[in-house]
Amino acid sequence: MGGAAAVTLRSLLRRGDDPFDQPWRTVDYLVVDLETTGLDLRRDAIASYGATVIQNGRMIAAHNVYGLVRPDCALSPASITVHNLRPADLADAPPLSEAVDTLDALLADRVLIAHAAWIEQSFLARAFKAHGKRLRCKIIDTAAMARAADLGAAHPGGEPNLERLATKLRLPVDSPHHALGDAITTAQVFLALAARLARHGHETARSFIDLTAADSSRRR
Repeated sequence: MGGAAAVTLRSLLRRGDDPFDQPWRTVDYLVVDLETTGLDLRRDAIASYGATVIQNGRMIAAHNVYGLVRPDCALSPASITVHNLRPADLADAPPLSEAVDTLDALLADRVLIAHAAWIEQSFLARAFKAHGKRLRCKIIDTAAMARAADLGAAHPGGEPNLERLATKLRLPVDSPHHALGDAITTAQVFLALAARLARHGHETARSFIDLTAADSSRRR
């Protein structure tokens, strides 16, 4: 969190209070989307990442970040079809360590938001570990929020489709299957779902974090 919010977070932690048990708009978030070489959580790798900051209940476009990553494994044909990144596009991209350093810095004092967050969580945790870091942040899943709001009808793969969910919420869809475009769409979906769920008692960041954890436990 920036400015006075960061001081408040540190003071809450020193007192042993829960810094996330406060109105959700007072907490800072980093919305992340990854494009990968495939969906094998053990073998595939990050090919690009996009991130946007939410602060005071608003997306801060000036903090948007996008980067390519030179993967250490081949792109699957299916992944190339989805995100249109070819081996030639990534041949001179920075190494994964640069993406890890960038995202680690951006996640300081922020909650991670992603759609179907178990995917981003798995890839990021492995990437961080490979570079001597730990993914320590709290996590909110917009797919779990959608299910809590009765908007989470899954596509055949099992998770609610991000673009379809955004359309249902009457939100624009920004550059589908581009990491930054999907991060921006996810941020807009989060803001809409947070406002909707707040009307039904989910008023704190802690509520969304716990909702995500409970949803993950149920689906294991």
